[in-house]
Amino acid sequence: MKKLFLSLTVALLSFAAAQAQSGLGVRAGANFSNLSGDLKDESRYENKVGFHGGLTYNIPVAGEFFSVQPELLYANKGFKYEDTQLELPTGSFRREGNMNYNYLELPVLAHIKAGPIYFEAGPQASYLLSVKNNIKEYINDERTSSATTDIDKGDMKDFEFGYAAGVGITSGILSVGLRYNGSLTDFMDKLSTEYFNDENFTDARHSTIMLTLGLNFSASR
Repeated sequence: MKKLFLSLTVALLSFAAAQAQSGLGVRAGANFSNLSGDLKDESRYENKVGFHGGLTYNIPVAGEFFSVQPELLYANKGFKYEDTQLELPTGSFRREGNMNYNYLELPVLAHIKAGPIYFEAGPQASYLLSVKNNIKEYINDERTSSATTDIDKGDMKDFEFGYAAGVGITSGILSVGLRYNGSLTDFMDKLSTEYFNDENFTDARHSTIMLTLGLNFSASR
């Protein structure tokens, strides 16, 4: 599966490079992510701001009305911890942090264009590149420590399968869109018992809203 995903990725990059003046584009923007699924205590996890960026390739099927658009994106998503606050003899203590999951994502989207407005939907496959845990601690609102730790992704699934759907507006080569990414698979290995020692993650799935800015170079011709 990993070899197949990498082969598709290389094929998309090669095809896009060879046909650069046809439908090649780029997109980047913000991710607003959190966990979904059968969580035992949702209040512990808050929305996290991340980012995405990568290549797009639009393939017309029925003129400008209908097209298929595969994309290759780097995406940072995850969740923010609920802040911990304590009153100590030395002052107020606060700990905050977030968990970052970094993915290589391959959505294949059907596009319908009605004037300047477009609608999109399709399946998405994602490969987990790395996981990082960020923690910051404050005393009396002054930061006293900050640490980023690489988390072993051995207890997590390499691949995630899901879907994407969105709407946007175009003007010339520029587009602005709002997209939702949902996962059909949980990201933890069912055999894992060590990830935070927390059964809350047994059926956890990524849930992401993307605010995205795109450039389609072929639209300038």
